[in-house]
Amino acid sequence: MKISAMVRRNRYAPVVLLLFALFLTAGIYSLVAPGSATATQGTSEANVQEGEAIFEANCASCHGPDAAGTDIAPSLTGVGAASVHFQMITGRMPMANNSPQAEVKDVQFTEEQIYDVSAYVATLGPGPAIPSADLVDPAKGDPASGMELFRTNCSMCHNAVGAGGALSEGKVAPSLMDSTPTEIYEAMVTGPQSMPVFNDANITEQGKQDIISYIDHQQNAESIGGNNLGSVGPVVEGMWIWIVGIGGLCLIAVWIGAKKS
Repeated sequence: MKISAMVRRNRYAPVVLLLFALFLTAGIYSLVAPGSATATQGTSEANVQEGEAIFEANCASCHGPDAAGTDIAPSLTGVGAASVHFQMITGRMPMANNSPQAEVKDVQFTEEQIYDVSAYVATLGPGPAIPSADLVDPAKGDPASGMELFRTNCSMCHNAVGAGGALSEGKVAPSLMDSTPTEIYEAMVTGPQSMPVFNDANITEQGKQDIISYIDHQQNAESIGGNNLGSVGPVVEGMWIWIVGIGGLCLIAVWIGAKKS
């Protein structure tokens, strides 16, 4: 009884129990956590070494030789393979000039080289991985649910149908009409430039797949009413009515008046 009382009164007992609980929780999570967001290639040691060589030749001048960042470019430690893949596969990196945001342009590297660099950066610290094809399959999402999520979380910048829009300080939210499902998913989990990060606590994996399904629907939807005028909203439609519609009626009225005189 005395020994038991001493054990209970030991001041280190709560710390030991807390550490044990943390290790137990981490072990259970590692077993049950979903592992669907994984790169499909570019994960071997050879790929990492090749990616490091490409990085040193093309990226180190801005991001630093150890990718720790410089005065003109951020650190890449912990950004994950998904961030690098998104920036390079869309041509945003390497940047052509020091503009308010990296612009979409022709891709500068092959897909294999991009995976190699992504694999190298992934070794610098934990971060979002390149999603699997199954995770970004539009057929496995619900476009109706995706529409609600998109209009709640994304439409204020990207427009209600993903047509894009202007932001402050010379920045823009790009159109999503040419974005691939992988690019859309990577943008949500990495938050490039002015975009916030939508982790699984904000939007679940299924929610992201629903958004991808909605955007895919918009990309392939037919405009039943004729020319959609870029699908940028009522401002353009109103300008069209005022300039072309009412302007045309005014010209007709002037023409009729001139004929009578």
